[in-house]
Amino acid sequence: MPTHSNRQIFFAELIGTMFILLFGNGVNAMFTMFDLGGYTNITFGWGLGVFLGILVSSRISGAHLNPAVTLALALTKRFPANKMPLYITAQMIGGFLGALVVYIFFYAKFQEFDPTLSHTAGIFTTFPALANTFMPGFIAEIIATAILMFGILAIVDHFTHEKVAALIPFAVSALIVGIGMSFGAMHGYAMNPARDFSPRLLTAILGFKNNGLTDGSLIWTAAVFGSLIGAPIGAFLYDLLIVRRG
Repeated sequence: MPTHSNRQIFFAELIGTMFILLFGNGVNAMFTMFDLGGYTNITFGWGLGVFLGILVSSRISGAHLNPAVTLALALTKRFPANKMPLYITAQMIGGFLGALVVYIFFYAKFQEFDPTLSHTAGIFTTFPALANTFMPGFIAEIIATAILMFGILAIVDHFTHEKVAALIPFAVSALIVGIGMSFGAMHGYAMNPARDFSPRLLTAILGFKNNGLTDGSLIWTAAVFGSLIGAPIGAFLYDLLIVRRG
């Protein structure tokens, strides 16, 4: 297996994560501002973003594309902890840039649809289904991310064993779609700090109101900390219940 430089790994993770946000925030914008499609479109849009992100990065960086995944892999000794800063920095920047491209692309429509930027931050970030609550969304993010991590490990182990690794991007994308369809409503199934916090930071910089970061609500903490807790739980459960690792 070829050895890739830190620069190659950095840009693979950055661009792969950027693809997730391009398609995910893009489909959110189409639904919100143009009334095109429905929730099924949203789940497939995010799934396709993950699919393309994996294709861009898997041969170079392993396609983590998510700080919570990187953390879980490091904690279960599947990944060297000293590489975490490289991966997570790339992922967070990629999420920010992906959201920025979507904002630039739809800028004219934002000016027409929400000129005061008061009610469209949800295009970029997640919010709780129950207003002014923390715990239900926090628990939802923990559970959804645990399912995601458990599923990713099962997919990778299965298709690697069966020597059909080319199917991994399809299977992980289907997992994302399935989680969105089955568990997405409670807090938007962020499951990824780079998918939620980075775009939320962009909305704060651009002056979006009610963004869950600078409005005093602390909504951002549910998605970020819920995913960072949930992914290790999913990985540890996989090791405990499915693959006993020495």
